Amino acid sequence: MWPTLIMEPRWLPYCHPAVRRGPFELAPTSDDLRKKTPQGSLARSPSRVEKAEELAPCHSRESRPPEASVPPARPPPRPPRSTAAAPPPIAPPPPPPPPPSPVPPLTMFRWRSNSHLSEEDDSLQSESKVDELKTAMGPLSGRSLKYCDDACLRRYLEARNGNIDKAKIMLDETLKWRSDFKPEEISWEEVAVEGETGKVYRASFHDRHGRTVLILRPGMQNTQSLDNQIRHLVYLIENAILNLPEGQEQMAWLIDFTGWSLSTNVSIKSARDSINILQNHYPERLAVAFLYNPPRIFEAFWKVVKYFLDAKTFQKVKFVYPKNKESVELMRSFFDEENLPTEFGGRANLKYDHEEFSRLMAQDDVKAANLWGFDRQPEKIFHLGNKHSGAEVASEPVAVAPPAS
Repeated sequence: MWPTLIMEPRWLPYCHPAVRRGPFELAPTSDDLRKKTPQGSLARSPSRVEKAEELAPCHSRESRPPEASVPPARPPPRPPRSTAAAPPPIAPPPPPPPPPSPVPPLTMFRWRSNSHLSEEDDSLQSESKVDELKTAMGPLSGRSLKYCDDACLRRYLEARNGNIDKAKIMLDETLKWRSDFKPEEISWEEVAVEGETGKVYRASFHDRHGRTVLILRPGMQNTQSLDNQIRHLVYLIENAILNLPEGQEQMAWLIDFTGWSLSTNVSIKSARDSINILQNHYPERLAVAFLYNPPRIFEAFWKVVKYFLDAKTFQKVKFVYPKNKESVELMRSFFDEENLPTEFGGRANLKYDHEEFSRLMAQDDVKAANLWGFDRQPEKIFHLGNKHSGAEVASEPVAVAPPAS
């Protein structure tokens, strides 16, 4: 015998068809209970079975009441508001470039023409700056006018990176220095004693670019007069410029450290004054300076001297060591090995002859006098040791290079 089920009428439509076929007894509704309960008395509380039956969920999906639907999910919490500025909107990508137009057959020649025009523009700009510097210098006369030719102005502009005001200041200082020092009037007779040992002299050969070469041998220092040492160096710089071939404006230096020591070394003041004269009054005249095999002790002297060099001059100083193939090859790229003296790793056996060199300098003194327009007696007597040698001077000067500037 199956037990009788008690079911509320409201659940009947949701029950399984087998359950609805019975047997069951409908539970009294709340209205029925209210009718059976006397007025003012407490209503009968449902029994434990009735509570269980009322609260028990139906195991069938079809019998689930609509009230038992799943509540909607809570929205996720909002992130905290950021105080940073909002990123800028992303710009749309640029449109694709148009397809290249077909290249005409003569474009190659247009490129060459444009390159040629660019060189012409640079040349015109350089000439324009030369004209501006010439205007800024104002009217010149005498030796200053002869010194300040267009090539000279271009060198001063190059030394000051095209800055006209700085180039003018530099050139004004040079003209004042030349007016006081008068380098073009120094004669070999005045400085011949400095050259007796050949510590500085003009070589008889040129480098691969046709530049005049000065050979310096600081280990052959023979005097103590700083002023005369400076005049001797300035004289030979002017002489090197005087003997430059046409179209060449620079010279090369070869410095031999054979016999160099601290006792024969020039003073710091002498090195500083020499560097200042070369940089400030002969700008862009030095192409390269090779220091060949300096001793280790020279490094201490160089650490002080190098601070007197400007950036451009510093780049022109090259150290060469016989055991360093790269440095040797660099020097040989400037000089023919057949002309290079053995002291510099070359094959030429050159010896300094002070008497012969004095004759050459006497001839150059006459050329310099004719160039600058002042009188100098064509014959000088030089006292070479115990001998007296009359310098042979050409009656007419040979072709003269542009003035030393």
